[in-house]
Amino acid sequence: MKKIGLFVLLAALAASAQDSSGAADANAPQGTSPTSVSFPVERIQTPTYADLYCAGFINKSLLPNANYVAGGLQTPNTTKFVTGDIVYLAGAGYTIGGQYTVVRELKDQNRYEVFPGQAKALAATGQPYGEIGRVRIVDTRAKMAIAQVEYSCDPLNPGDIAIPFAEKPAISFHPPLRFDRFIPKTGKTSARIVLGKDFDSTLGTGMKVYMNMGTNQGVKIGDYFRAVRSYSADLADPVDSLSFRASTAEDTQRRPPSIEGTWMTKTKGHIHRNDCVCTGRCPRRRQRGTRRPAIDFCVREAQVSGNRGARQALRFFFYFAKVRSGSGVRNQPKSTPNEPYR
Repeated sequence: MKKIGLFVLLAALAASAQDSSGAADANAPQGTSPTSVSFPVERIQTPTYADLYCAGFINKSLLPNANYVAGGLQTPNTTKFVTGDIVYLAGAGYTIGGQYTVVRELKDQNRYEVFPGQAKALAATGQPYGEIGRVRIVDTRAKMAIAQVEYSCDPLNPGDIAIPFAEKPAISFHPPLRFDRFIPKTGKTSARIVLGKDFDSTLGTGMKVYMNMGTNQGVKIGDYFRAVRSYSADLADPVDSLSFRASTAEDTQRRPPSIEGTWMTKTKGHIHRNDCVCTGRCPRRRQRGTRRPAIDFCVREAQVSGNRGARQALRFFFYFAKVRSGSGVRNQPKSTPNEPYR
């Protein structure tokens, strides 16, 4: 009897799953037949405190640096300060109980361009800053204010800048939905990833990136963006461009294919670096190393999690291929429970 009851329960669950799948397919975009590959399920990872307050940012202009970390209780024997440590702050305007965010004006020691023109694009965007931690003033009787580190993203160093602390608003999220990897262009706001946090070049879930667009262009905290990359991006890469010189044919093919300037046609030859590969017809790429025809190819979805000045910091919470600095990002409309596809 128990076996019969279990069988009935499993059959009911299977029927329920089919019904829900059928209901979702009924809402699928016209001209599509969704699968788990073309429409993977997107589930959001709620950001932590560190995600919100350690993301860093790009500011169009330099921040005032009159207030800064001058040292600590064990100076000069200690130069790194973390949660619970005492630090000395030079400057003026400090009050007992006041909270300050400690930031660092950043530079890339490697001076390596992830994409051609990155240095120029970053200079036009602004100065990158790292959010290092938060301190609270506990004593103002001396020439320097004395503060205690309440939270450290990274160790604080002498020379790091202290700016007034500001609470960041909570971010609302959409429910799980089906992510449209091949969505056509929507005409929404678009920008470019100019830098990754910690100067990372290959980015994944939970990592932060900075784009060359912000509040001045109408972007708001909580907006969603998806990252896209075109096939032609590989032509500018000294390593990936080598693939365009390799043969795509199979030895048994009588008419081997070759990618021409307009589309994939059956001719003799191989892919040339200077060919205009799939111009205007191939999808924007979401996954490295693929050359499959599609409409548009998204890599990840990200949400604006920080805003200072005119530039935004984004955190990736969904992905199925690596994102690189230099990839484009497009604004996406917010979904509702009645819209399982996006």
